[in-house]
Amino acid sequence: MKLRLGSKGENIAGYLFLLPFLIIYSMFMLYPIVRGFVTSFHKVSISMESTFTGLSNYAEMIRDKYFWEALWNTFYFVLISTPTLIIVGLSLALIVNANLKGTTFLRSVYFLPFVLSISVISSIWVFILQPYTGLLNTFLHKMGVVSEIFWLDEPTLAWISILIATVWWTVGFNMVLFLAGLQEIPEDLYEAARIDGAGAWRQLVSITLPSLKNVMLLTVVLQTISSFKLFGQTYLMTKGGPGTSTRTLVQYIYEKGFIERDMGTASAMSYVLFVVTIIFALIQFKFFTNKD
Repeated sequence: MKLRLGSKGENIAGYLFLLPFLIIYSMFMLYPIVRGFVTSFHKVSISMESTFTGLSNYAEMIRDKYFWEALWNTFYFVLISTPTLIIVGLSLALIVNANLKGTTFLRSVYFLPFVLSISVISSIWVFILQPYTGLLNTFLHKMGVVSEIFWLDEPTLAWISILIATVWWTVGFNMVLFLAGLQEIPEDLYEAARIDGAGAWRQLVSITLPSLKNVMLLTVVLQTISSFKLFGQTYLMTKGGPGTSTRTLVQYIYEKGFIERDMGTASAMSYVLFVVTIIFALIQFKFFTNKD
């Protein structure tokens, strides 16, 4: 004899199963979000006493030149890192998806850095890029380069160094996403294209890229959000320097909130970053998604 529950009973049972997750999610996600939004309208002292100040934190943020510099640095990193990580991730996925010898080993090699922590990644690249005794400069000297290159002490080179470290660390995740998309494309399409005389480039443009449209959208949105949250690489590799040329908005929020103890302004900046990220994500959805 089967025990039958009415629709109302089934709904109650479903909510009971969801309740543990909802409690944890509310405590560690929803409450901090709401609390941070409320804090952005208050001045919070060292003793954690808050005074309502309206939009003064947002006005102070707008007048802060360092906020605009940090926001531009964040935009700059998004612009240089997102296309690079998408192109490199897709290229690696195409390589490991080919029926070549050793591709299983390559998958592990490309993905392995992603499992390491940011502190380990930064330490590795600081060791590689440091002047005089760094691995890269030592190699360049042996190749005939006489001058010493200060990779982390010049703004342009510092950004290049941060980008290289980020690509090496995170590109494996994008590769896995693209690889999953590639393996969903029917082989019959490629066979038909080869019969019609289509070369590798034509197959890539006419079959592979259109078939990866949804995966491309997901990867671009995730990568953009991740790039907007850049903090660990700049903080551990350059401390935001030289000067403040590589200080991103997340790092400035950290400094405002936990070093200067200005939680109100830090919360206001956090919500500006949140809104900017959402706008960029919506633009990308609009660009990649057709009306159908």
